[in-house]
Amino acid sequence: MALFSSLTPVFIAIICVLIGVIMKKTSGEKEKCDTKSKHPSRPWVDEDLKDGTDHPLEEEEGEEEWQGLEENVAHVPFTGERYSEAEMIKRSQTFYELLNKRRSVRFLSDEPVPREVIDNVIRTAGTSPSGAHTEPWTFVVVQDPYLKHKIREIVEEEEEINYKKRMGDRWVNDLKRLRTNWIKEYLDTAPYLILIFKQVYGRLPNGKKKTHYYNEISVSIACGILLAALQNAGLYTVTSTPLNCGPQLRVLLQRPANEKLLLLLPVGYPRKDATVPALTRKPLEDIMVVM
Repeated sequence: MALFSSLTPVFIAIICVLIGVIMKKTSGEKEKCDTKSKHPSRPWVDEDLKDGTDHPLEEEEGEEEWQGLEENVAHVPFTGERYSEAEMIKRSQTFYELLNKRRSVRFLSDEPVPREVIDNVIRTAGTSPSGAHTEPWTFVVVQDPYLKHKIREIVEEEEEINYKKRMGDRWVNDLKRLRTNWIKEYLDTAPYLILIFKQVYGRLPNGKKKTHYYNEISVSIACGILLAALQNAGLYTVTSTPLNCGPQLRVLLQRPANEKLLLLLPVGYPRKDATVPALTRKPLEDIMVVM
């Protein structure tokens, strides 16, 4: 009896510890559920459009190994173009006027476009800066009529679901004034489709993965340069981000798993009966802050 009495405090202590552990575990699970509930589902967010910069790497990959970059890169003298102030103002104004004519055109002609022009505008896009100079982009140029039509079928099937279910009333109503819908005739008629993929990670010669830093931002900058190059060449497009089409288009175009679709651009000349919405752009004072 005396032995039982002496052990009673020990039993009570063990029970208290067990209760504490159970309560902590329950609290942790509840916290996880609360965290999940604080982030409502957003069905319009395409998994392919998420940035993959933080893609996990295998633990065995050392810094020297997965970077895949030369340890020492030679630095060479650089001399940039220098213009007079008058010439700078003239060139900047001319370039602005050129790009201010850029419009999103959904009515594209099937008139042929020289392939060399497409090569040159993509070369230009490839001059874009990128995180650690990893150049995490792939530009897939589609001119084959069968492939273009298959792309249209995939996009229209998913876009109809997007308009009717995924996007929500507010988004659909906001698009009504632009007269857009899930019918994408330009995917058949445009002489070229350019699909821009971001490479969420790269591959070293030994097959291991390497990080592509800021891959989505890097590829987005390249897309902006591509749009400017197309405008400079007298070609037109409409920026298309077809939600939930990425995986199917990746399979159709035989792209590897590390590539995710970021943008689809139909490229060509406007049809003679092409129209665009009568939109205006924000004035400088609304987009620039000088401090």
